[in-house]
Amino acid sequence: MRHTVSMSKTWTTKDIPAQAGRRIIVTGANSGIGWCAALELARAGGEVTIAARSQAKGEDAAARIRAVVPEADLRTGLLDLSDPASVRAFAEDQLARAQPIDTLINNAGVMALPRREVSVDGHELQFATNVLGPFRLTGLLLPALIAGKAPRVVTVSSIAHRVGGPTPLEDLDSERDYRPVRAYGKTKLANILFTRELQRRAGDRLLATTCHPGASHTNLAVATTIGMKLITWAMGPIMQIAASGAEPTLMAATAPDAKPGGYYGPRGPFGLRGHPVETETAPFAHDVAAGSALFEQLERLTGVRYGL
Repeated sequence: MRHTVSMSKTWTTKDIPAQAGRRIIVTGANSGIGWCAALELARAGGEVTIAARSQAKGEDAAARIRAVVPEADLRTGLLDLSDPASVRAFAEDQLARAQPIDTLINNAGVMALPRREVSVDGHELQFATNVLGPFRLTGLLLPALIAGKAPRVVTVSSIAHRVGGPTPLEDLDSERDYRPVRAYGKTKLANILFTRELQRRAGDRLLATTCHPGASHTNLAVATTIGMKLITWAMGPIMQIAASGAEPTLMAATAPDAKPGGYYGPRGPFGLRGHPVETETAPFAHDVAAGSALFEQLERLTGVRYGL
């Protein structure tokens, strides 16, 4: 995989610009990559909202950040991305503050569930959590984002997007054929197509970027297939810690020269580990017609119109 380095030197969390005065929301920030991203953004002075599926998890995550950064400016919020009512309630709470949102990081997700499960509104659970939820949340928060200071929307994808193609995406709910890894790959490809279509529609009103964490130790594999667990175990010696896996997210969210629709990931062999760089997606992730069609379909499925 060819990489394009967007900076002349190795990028690390020390390169995060000051985030003071910026309001930041990170979904799934109670553990793993989301928590590490929230920690560094709080360390940089941002006001960080930890969105988690339970109040206890959110509060625990905040306490762990404050143990490292006592002065951290943190808030918590309840958010289950697979539940439309939960997403809407979270968004309404955020909008009720009547303050701009400067950065939204769509991080939370589920991976390669062994059996086809459905959300409360009947959608395949990976599609509901990884695609419909972030699309609905971003759209509902869009007025506050557009009002932000140099606003950014970062959506975390995966190198698994390569098994999700080609485009256009079909059978989004995996009703005809449910294969765990394939279904996951489709959601991660959808994340990239969504990001690039959002950028095309928004123009210079916001910056939309995407990223992937490479092979990182997180709890994402806890509920996955036996095969994926075995692969994760076998790759253990070369996997990086969650803090390293969060670096592409942080670069996408804060680097001054991050590119519209850009894709960031580890610079090492096969994109599995290392400090982040601007990198390349599969060619079909640049399919403009597929991105536009997907965006319109997601608007129909969620009932959320972006109005860009």
